[in-house]
Amino acid sequence: MTLIPNLWLDENSYFRVSNLVIALCPFRLGMLFCFMMWVWISITFYQTPRKLTSKYASEGYFFQNIRESRFRTSDPDQAHLFFIPISCHKMRGKGTSYENMTIIVQNYVESLISKYPYWNRTLGADHFFVTCHDVGVRATEGFPLLVKNSIRVVCSPSYDVGFIPHKDVALPQVCSHLLSQLEEMILKIGQNLDFGLDIGTRKLDTKFSICPGGSQVNSARIADSIHYGCVPVILLNYYDLPFNDIIDWHKFAVVLAEHDVYWLKQILKDIADAEFVALHKNLVKVQKHFQWNSPPNRYAAFHMVMYELWLCHHVIKY
Repeated sequence: MTLIPNLWLDENSYFRVSNLVIALCPFRLGMLFCFMMWVWISITFYQTPRKLTSKYASEGYFFQNIRESRFRTSDPDQAHLFFIPISCHKMRGKGTSYENMTIIVQNYVESLISKYPYWNRTLGADHFFVTCHDVGVRATEGFPLLVKNSIRVVCSPSYDVGFIPHKDVALPQVCSHLLSQLEEMILKIGQNLDFGLDIGTRKLDTKFSICPGGSQVNSARIADSIHYGCVPVILLNYYDLPFNDIIDWHKFAVVLAEHDVYWLKQILKDIADAEFVALHKNLVKVQKHFQWNSPPNRYAAFHMVMYELWLCHHVIKY
């Protein structure tokens, strides 16, 4: 049986111990054995990308994992949450405009609202959808009822695109991007450093990997850095990191504001060897939580997202 991470008994020091987690302790067995979700069926939207290596990869993995998951129920009356399977990658591939995608999504969701009683019980607070590219963000932002009421599980957890902390969930990505203007500046700084530095690195001998903001979807560089064992140096403003309510990013990453780029060289030089070793040790431990696979491994990204949704479920008012 697959398990959600046991955050109350785990020895790893990078987990947060919050009052909310402690309060939920009596419900742990219920989460393991009873947490259920209903998947709305839709031939039009319920599609998994053919290749799970593209910019839609984590979205595709989630769709595939939920199909295989023990959390899926065949009885909507037993569901704690309802998954709206909106995936815009197929529509985008057909050349559908953003305006038409919004209309298609709106018509689909409104049909669920009119035909079934479940949305109206909480005005959609117990419904969620997943999208891992700005295509999906733009396709849904024109439908405020969906965006504001339901839980958005997105790869672009920036407040600039309407991400609502503690309601929405950040989804870690698995792909890379082109360099932004900020990244070009960082590379010039890196030429004068006496230790390994790279952007979203794939070099195994690099100590730090710079993960600056760029496009709306930024978390791919962070996931790449974690995967290759390089301590992420995160330069982002107004951005929720994946699993931020569960793990303490300061235990395995250097988290800075974007304006700190001007002092980046000195900030990294000031990190003592012992501090770096501690960061890297925790980084190695946390790698498993950012891995996508099918079927999902214990403690992997899918189960971390499910745990975040479990936390969301407990603040919903019926």
